[in-house]
This record gives sequence, structure tokens and C-alpha cells, in this order.
Amino acid sequence: MSQFKVAVVIYEPITGDSARVYRALKTALEFKTAGDDVVVQFDGSGAETLAAISNPENPMNALAVALADNITGACGFCAKSHKVESEIADAGFTLLADDNGEASTRKLMLEGYQILTY
Repeated sequence: MSQFKVAVVIYEPITGDSARVYRALKTALEFKTAGDDVVVQFDGSGAETLAAISNPENPMNALAVALADNITGACGFCAKSHKVESEIADAGFTLLADDNGEASTRKLMLEGYQILTY
């Protein structure tokens, strides 16, 4: 049984602070490994991160693969703004549009998730 419900929301572009992105993904994996209910959502410049780590040649791709079932997707509006819409969709991830075309943080709270932002 899951002890925690955690949403890891990644805003950081991979070109900004890759250590922060790595820590976010490892934190999500720690919760997953423990059997907790964890989701990972990419928002803002984080949409670039999801596109980058979806590439098998990216050093963090193994984390994306390990968390694939937990990744809810990336903000559709942000993905379009950052011109990574097709990379995210081609990798099989959802373009989130719960809040008038954008990802909804409120929806995560309504579902009972504690939100960790990176």
C-alpha cells in the first residue's frame, strides 16, 4: 500500500541545471521504488527537459524509461512555446491541456498529491 502521494513537477530546463533535473528524477524513482504513488509532470521550460531525456542518447534517458509509467506528460502550451511538441508526442508522452490548454497543478492537488517542484 502506498504511504505517500507525491507529484514531482519539473520546471527546470535540462540546459539550465541538469543536476536539479537529475535530483528530481531520482527523487521520483525513490518514491516509486518504495511503492508510493508518484507522478512526474513537466511544465514551463521543463517541457524541454522531457523532450531531451526522451532521446535514447541522453544520459538521463534510463531514468525516463524507469519512470515512463509515472510521467503524466508535459504542458501542451509550454511544449508548443518551447518548440518541443513533436519530440514529446513522438516519444509517446501526453501533452497536458487540463487547464485551458495548459497543465493543471490544481488538478494534482485535488487528487491529493503533495507537490515537489524542481
